[in-house]
Amino acid sequence: MAPPVGRNQCVSAQTGGAVWLPFSTYETFAVPATSSSSTSNHTPPYYWGIDIGGTSIKCGLVDHDGNTVAFEQVPTKESAGPEAAVKRLTEVINETETKTATAGQVKRIGMGAPGPMDLPRGLLVAPPQLPSWWDFPIVQKLSEATGRGVSFLNDANAAAYGEFWLGSGAKQNSMILLTLGTGVGGGIIIENELVNGVNSFGSECGHILVDTADDAMLCEWGGGRGQLEAYASATGVSAIARKKLAETPDSLLHRYVGPEADDEGLTSKRVHDAAVEDDALALAIIDETARWLGIAVTTLVHTVDPGNVVLGGAMDFGGAKCSVGKRFLDGIRTEFRQRTFDNVAAGTQINFATLGSAAGYLGAAGYAQKEATQTDAS
Repeated sequence: MAPPVGRNQCVSAQTGGAVWLPFSTYETFAVPATSSSSTSNHTPPYYWGIDIGGTSIKCGLVDHDGNTVAFEQVPTKESAGPEAAVKRLTEVINETETKTATAGQVKRIGMGAPGPMDLPRGLLVAPPQLPSWWDFPIVQKLSEATGRGVSFLNDANAAAYGEFWLGSGAKQNSMILLTLGTGVGGGIIIENELVNGVNSFGSECGHILVDTADDAMLCEWGGGRGQLEAYASATGVSAIARKKLAETPDSLLHRYVGPEADDEGLTSKRVHDAAVEDDALALAIIDETARWLGIAVTTLVHTVDPGNVVLGGAMDFGGAKCSVGKRFLDGIRTEFRQRTFDNVAAGTQINFATLGSAAGYLGAAGYAQKEATQTDAS
């Protein structure tokens, strides 16, 4: 059974009483709400970090040391097309640099976006969240509009570089990040270098195989059968919960399905809520998710041996501040220890991410700094 939930640790939305801690510590990480007009406490030069998502775009102006000088978040407006988005981003950049008096000190823009992508050509190839943006030369267009060089990378790789630069991997030379959300993203850094791959598909950890059975679950986001994303994403957890619910008539999860359920339905957050109330099925689903992740982590660590594995994304089951989240993390660590070598287990850390939803834009800015420094050196 799970350890008892203490006050201020973690509560279900159904129970009340104690202080509610958000399901995702990742999503609620504080970032500046608006642009600032002062750079007196910051170190030039400056870099833009842009994190493009399906519903919103985060834009952060970051100094040499990784401090956020200004932050803006604008709607993606996917259906309006990428040209309109480039125009909005250019307006944000120009207005913010005017307010902060940094225009002459901004060296480069970093931009993370969902794949598939073609990094050498600067193209968004076919991101499922952005169907109106397919085959768009976003690097060229943003560079022409702003007059700046643009560093381009996968959104999960950007988050990985953020954690590597400023977060859970800041004291390491190598790191793996798994982002657990609607899908499973990944970023791999080896000896300070991102693994981008020949086909711009490097570090796509969500698509590694964990289940080779003929009836393995199917990835809903363009992948194949038996891939990690089908088992360890919010989408996968919801599908597994629905599948198992028919066999467990007394589970609290039944309140989220059927004619009496609300519009949100049976989500991974609802699995977390039921687990907080000690629901056996919900706890078993979380334990199973941890097992699949432990298998995946073992495969990845045995391939690149980074010494540091970081778990980010919205689906952390309450994270380190919640007993259910701690159980989840402990399950991953236990599965990994059982499957790896003793010396590898002793030399590998597995922890939750610390930068929250700021990791993407911070990592994009950090990667821009890295490429600007390399250009200056050459």
